[in-house]
Amino acid sequence: MDAITLLHERSSMGKLTGPAPDQEQLETLYKAALRAPDHKELRPWRFIEFVGEGLDRLGELFAEAEFREDPSASDDTLNAARLKPRRAPMVIGVVAKVTPDIPGVPKVEQVISAGCAAHGILLAAHALGLGAMWRSGKYAFDDTVRKGLRLAEDDELVAFIYLGQLAGRHKPLVEHDIETFVERWD
Repeated sequence: MDAITLLHERSSMGKLTGPAPDQEQLETLYKAALRAPDHKELRPWRFIEFVGEGLDRLGELFAEAEFREDPSASDDTLNAARLKPRRAPMVIGVVAKVTPDIPGVPKVEQVISAGCAAHGILLAAHALGLGAMWRSGKYAFDDTVRKGLRLAEDDELVAFIYLGQLAGRHKPLVEHDIETFVERWD
């Protein structure tokens, strides 16, 4: 697949099944991530892989976050939170490992760089024929989850990337009107 086709056709896949990406595929995904723009070569990224029991541990963090937010949360709500990571055979947490107070490299630039690394994973997954979905939601910003993942105070959890084999049909890609998004200063 050529690069332009890849960029034009990548889409999120919400229905995923096993197996998880193998080691060779993961190496390809991470090599793509590590090509993200990176001012002053800070490499402000960290990746956390969740598979097997790791998915269950992540689910427990999600349930704990639900309970802390609402101590009267029902068992159904807590169990639903526990099962969220199991929507894929693998989840990769993408963390912006922020170094504060770097002249010329504000925190936001480091977070965006980590976002570009996450996008690199998504693009590489599509190129390999894998399914992938970028999820964040409230758990990515929850203090219980942050603490459980041992994030530093300045770190940001940018994404949970759900990965696996395609288990559903591709939804049609929406064509966007480019003119809606472009402002020209001639």
